[in-house]
Amino acid sequence: MNEQALKDEPALGDVVAVINPAGAGRVVLVCEHAANAIPSELNGLGLNEHALQSHIAWDLGALAVAEAMSAKLDAPLVAHRVSRLVYDCNRAPNALDAIPDISEYQKIPGNVGLSAADRQARTVRYYAPFCDTLSACLKKRVLPVLITVHSFTPVYKGQRRDVEIGILHDRDSRLADEILKCAGRNSDRKVMRNLPYGPEDGVTFTLVRHALPYGLLNVMIEIRNDLIADVSSQQAMAIRLSEYVTNALSALENNADLAQVS
Repeated sequence: MNEQALKDEPALGDVVAVINPAGAGRVVLVCEHAANAIPSELNGLGLNEHALQSHIAWDLGALAVAEAMSAKLDAPLVAHRVSRLVYDCNRAPNALDAIPDISEYQKIPGNVGLSAADRQARTVRYYAPFCDTLSACLKKRVLPVLITVHSFTPVYKGQRRDVEIGILHDRDSRLADEILKCAGRNSDRKVMRNLPYGPEDGVTFTLVRHALPYGLLNVMIEIRNDLIADVSSQQAMAIRLSEYVTNALSALENNADLAQVS
């Protein structure tokens, strides 16, 4: 599946895609912000095409990297087919920014003044199928490893971000620690912990909901989107990240204490 397929308006009940569902590896990949599609009944949320093509609507390049990682790791990939502006699957349902009325400097007219009932309807329509699909995918595997793939804009609210790859974690840092060690042996990219976001920003919700309660190894990967702007750079990044993950999991498997539920 490609980005254009995910941009096409999803049919009712078809707001999530599973790519490579028969993948036999331990890793389960997730791309919560894979698409910028806005269902027609929401009238583009009152935004112009420029806004809908920008980083506020989706994570540019993230799906392509996640798909390439899916092939390299033989991992299923759960991808949301609707814009994060309709519903952000990486936020708790009770979080205000699960359905944001502003993103960076851009007001989202179609999200302003929603009632509690409106928000609940969005949660049921756009989040519940994603959540259920990811849960089912994880339950099919023994000791799965949950990895979410995101991208971020190089400049946010006027501030340049120097970090190139962020390795994010919540309370369980086992996999993140090992990936950072692997990345440290390759110094040509600035790879940093819990940047440009961290758990205090509410961005680790998928990990908190689907991995932490079950002691599953997990990590969130953020890639600066200017580094994955074309096919060749997306493929190169997928190779790099897949190597980090493979080497990190091997190190954990060789250290039984670290691999156990913390």
